[in-house]
Amino acid sequence: MSQLHNSKQKTFSQSDQGIAQKRSVFSIIFIILIFAVVISVILSVSIGQVSIPFHQSFQILIQQITGGEFGSLDGISDGMYTDIIWQIRFPRVLLAMVMGAGLALCGTVMQASVQNPLADPYILGISSGAALGATFSIMLGFSVGGLLGDLGVASWAFIGALGAAALVLGLASIGGKTSSVKLVLAGTVINALCNAFSNFIIYFAKNSDGIRSVSFWTMGSLASAEWSTLPLISAVVIAAIAFFLFQSRVMNTMLMGEETAITLGVNLNFYRRLYMILSSVVTGILVSTCGIIGFVGLIVPHIVRSVVGSDHKRLIPTSILFGSLFMIWTDIFARTIVPNGELPVGIVTSLLGAPVFMYMLIKKSYGFGGR
Repeated sequence: MSQLHNSKQKTFSQSDQGIAQKRSVFSIIFIILIFAVVISVILSVSIGQVSIPFHQSFQILIQQITGGEFGSLDGISDGMYTDIIWQIRFPRVLLAMVMGAGLALCGTVMQASVQNPLADPYILGISSGAALGATFSIMLGFSVGGLLGDLGVASWAFIGALGAAALVLGLASIGGKTSSVKLVLAGTVINALCNAFSNFIIYFAKNSDGIRSVSFWTMGSLASAEWSTLPLISAVVIAAIAFFLFQSRVMNTMLMGEETAITLGVNLNFYRRLYMILSSVVTGILVSTCGIIGFVGLIVPHIVRSVVGSDHKRLIPTSILFGSLFMIWTDIFARTIVPNGELPVGIVTSLLGAPVFMYMLIKKSYGFGGR
């Protein structure tokens, strides 16, 4: 009996050590990511067509953020650098951070909700719905005010994204319970339908300038970043992050399946629908602001999951930070790779994301929902 008791104590001790070790690794990764994001922000405002010294960028940011409490900058070049950093580059970096965090968060939530490793923020036809709304506005010249103000293309893109998501949720709800398979199939159908209508409008409008604008918008870009565009998108993403950080238990239960959820008293049908609606609103606002930026919500949760595991208590905050870091450096690459110009950031995320995802598929280093 004493040997059995000692054996159990040893097993529990090893289990506790394993949990403590995982927490320690997560804490180290989390601190490293925060530090990397801060350094990347300063580097990002220094890098561009006009190169600005790192220490000077840091000084300008501190001076602007604190309202000049740490002294003022003198000289014509310093004044020009201040305008470049504070009016152009810093809002763009902040938008990249918010965009990356939002897409990574929505990707993590949707992969858990539909229990599908190929799920991303556009699985509900959100991208095609937004593209249809933007095409409608650009090609036919409509604009609308309202929630987003008189923004024309952005407003119609948001309306299209939410409309597509509503159609998918409605279609998946027919017959009672909303299942993950029905959501994926409904998203595929609405995707095809919205793309067909977009092509129909483009074909009959015969507007070469409009076609070019639609093509550029669907490639995604952070070039429209301004201080005025940040409050709404930041508030929505921060609110979504605050909500989903406390939903790790439910999302962990989703990975265990319907039977386990029923045993634990979790109404998966309700939570799945709630998560999809919230993710659709967040993604709709992100898409209406920056266009379609693919692969971020798909590959970031996979990369993070392979490092910290599938527990959403660790997965969600790490994915948010890594998504921000990924978008910052993707944007740096997009605006520096072409001399005197920039690539649409959606092209860069696809060029970087596709090989990474193919490598992960070939490697098969972990299973979805596992380590």
